[in-house]
Amino acid sequence: MTDPSLTTNAIGFVGLGVMGEPICRNLLKKSGKPLVVYDLAPEPLARLREDGAAVAASVADVVSRADVVFLCLPSARHVRAAFEGSAGLLQNIRPNQIVIDLGTSSVELTRDFAKQFERRGAWWIDAPIARTRQAAQDGTLSVMVGASPELFDAVEPLIRCFATEVTLCGGTGAGQVTKILNNMVLFQTVNALAEAVAIAKHSGVEPKLLLDTLSKGSADSFALRNHGLKAIVPGDFPLRAFSTEYALKDMSYALELAAQGGIQPRGAALVHEVLQEAIDGGFGGAYFPVIARLLDRPGSFNKE
Repeated sequence: MTDPSLTTNAIGFVGLGVMGEPICRNLLKKSGKPLVVYDLAPEPLARLREDGAAVAASVADVVSRADVVFLCLPSARHVRAAFEGSAGLLQNIRPNQIVIDLGTSSVELTRDFAKQFERRGAWWIDAPIARTRQAAQDGTLSVMVGASPELFDAVEPLIRCFATEVTLCGGTGAGQVTKILNNMVLFQTVNALAEAVAIAKHSGVEPKLLLDTLSKGSADSFALRNHGLKAIVPGDFPLRAFSTEYALKDMSYALELAAQGGIQPRGAALVHEVLQEAIDGGFGGAYFPVIARLLDRPGSFNKE
């Protein structure tokens, strides 16, 4: 195989949402390559054009103008929509092109797409991202990659334009497995934090003091310092953040993997129910630590 890093004349990017737009800015600043971008929303396209990116008319247009194409889309459904059809990735991909999926998606779907690409002499890499929007802006994301060692070596320099932690987790799909399990642990931790805050509040201990104190001991975690102190304690659950619906999607992927292995993860199943309850209560679009509101006094669970 030809080393793609030697033939990458342009980078393509599809999906300019909360994470995709700042990732693109880091690619523009650090890669030294022209960037071609596409999204259905005109606003991020206009902003990135001002920053120096070229704007494509479609997914097919991106593929025609770039050697490596990043996807940063909300779900497997959106990835499939970009993959299929006459203007999609599969029908327009060329031999030796690489598509890197930065989203969290189904492992089965990921491996199926990789096989279809392989038959056309192209490569599909799963490289789901972790950490916050601020990390995307700062270029300090964590990326979990599923690829061959040769492909990983080829694309790692590009990924490091927006990430400080880049881990080869194994072959195709291994990045998705790792990210799904990362999220499974995160959601359960956030649920535990929500429970701790609710108990503290009703037992005469101030929630911020509780979490500040826990952060100094064995209960400390990234989730505590970010989701706990910055969302649960102030009650700040914005709409343009990682939503409860997205969290439920990722937890469903984890339960699917568990079922395939004959494993019954009771904690994950419980938090899946909690996420669904929050969605049923009207909080599907809110930042997922909103599950803390389920633990308020009876009758206080509302959309305020």
